[in-house]
Amino acid sequence: MSNLAFASPTASPSRVVSVNGRTIPRETIAQEAQHHPAKTPAAAFAEAARALVIRQLLLDRANELGLFPAPLEDAQGRRETDDEALVRQVVEAEVITPVADEAICRRYYDMNLRRFHASAIFEAAHILFPAAPGDQAARAEARIEAEAVLKLVQAAPERFAELARRHSACPSSQQGGNLGQISAGTTSPEFEKALDRLQPGESCTEPAETRYGFHIVRLNRRIEGQLLPFEAVRERIANYLNETVERRATVQYIAMLAGKATITGVILEAATSPLVQ
Repeated sequence: MSNLAFASPTASPSRVVSVNGRTIPRETIAQEAQHHPAKTPAAAFAEAARALVIRQLLLDRANELGLFPAPLEDAQGRRETDDEALVRQVVEAEVITPVADEAICRRYYDMNLRRFHASAIFEAAHILFPAAPGDQAARAEARIEAEAVLKLVQAAPERFAELARRHSACPSSQQGGNLGQISAGTTSPEFEKALDRLQPGESCTEPAETRYGFHIVRLNRRIEGQLLPFEAVRERIANYLNETVERRATVQYIAMLAGKATITGVILEAATSPLVQ
């Protein structure tokens, strides 16, 4: 299957946008633009025009297929509009993709083992010297204070908890700076990087700087993440592969429709290969 993308939309309020002779009013595009955040109003207008052109292509195809809207309702009671239902029905009827079977999922798992390790867990403590991100004077002072206390920690590591209670601005100071268990990815990247360099029982050799200020970091224990068994991630892999294939196939299907249509005001890249190979 080709991994195709649409060309960047180039519509502007001064251009007539149409699909197979059917003009999409500027007012309709402007209203749709509210749902397309962009850096500029012109970019939002272009994205909205592109979305409406794609919707019209699918609605035209639904008409060719003789489909009647069969709106669905979600668990919250929200019901599809007729147009939304037709768009969904067209895609369901014509975008047929293979489903990832056991062998495909297993092959993906074997080729991407690094993705399926549980996060490492750190048992850590710290001493925080706070400073606002934009206050350079406060940050310089916090660094000096952190470096001074760090020398005390290095001279007498057993005093870490005492020094945390005395100097740390974090509520964890009441527990001697103890933060308990921290999973990888749940703290700031700078703090995690400092932890990752340490062996259990070690403190950092220089204060770690984060948006909160400066930290003297101590690693008490590290629990390495274990490889998750295939059975535990099989469903997640299947969902990912199926969604990826379906998304790419839908993009290419719409590109094929665009290649057969007469479109003005928006450039959509036409498909150059079959939908599914």
